[in-house]
Amino acid sequence: MTAPTITIDYYVSMNSPWVYLGGQAFLNLVAKTGVTVRTKPTKFAEVFAATGGLPLPKRAPERQAYRLMELKRWRDRRGAPINIEPQYFPADETAGARAVIAAASQGYDAARLTLEIGREVWERDTNIAEEAVLATAAKRAEIPFKDINVKDGDHGHLDEVWEANTTEAIARGVFGAPSYVFDDGEIFWGQDRLSFVEAKLKALIS
Repeated sequence: MTAPTITIDYYVSMNSPWVYLGGQAFLNLVAKTGVTVRTKPTKFAEVFAATGGLPLPKRAPERQAYRLMELKRWRDRRGAPINIEPQYFPADETAGARAVIAAASQGYDAARLTLEIGREVWERDTNIAEEAVLATAAKRAEIPFKDINVKDGDHGHLDEVWEANTTEAIARGVFGAPSYVFDDGEIFWGQDRLSFVEAKLKALIS
């Protein structure tokens, strides 16, 4: 059963382990329901500053320790081979965000590209600031890298979209990644809420 008129805005960070952990489950849900996804890379440092969140290094030690425990739990639940303390985290996600925005603008599967970039950080322990790493991620996502590889000096419009996504996310009440937002404004924050996303989709489709 498909629901071509239902849209989810998918606010993501290239660095987020939670975006990575929930990425395949979300793609599976999208494939099952036929929902339309608008993938929106977002500057979560700005979102945190506007909504009372703290970047990881500034969180209390207890919160940082609990985060590692949760990553292990969800690694086991999802069966995802995550390295919970990767070498290149946090990476400069600028090039990755631009690539995802470029992919979305050309009709490619930007949600899948987001997952594949996440795999580079959390599975493959590579640096997503490097062009060759992004090219590998794009290949797995079945996206021609030449179509989305924007060179310095040609990225102004992509940066404008990235900033607009951030402004929009804050205005809509988003405060963490991943966030799944329906057209009626309902927000589901966190990959651990995908069962609720699925329930809402079933209700809308039925």
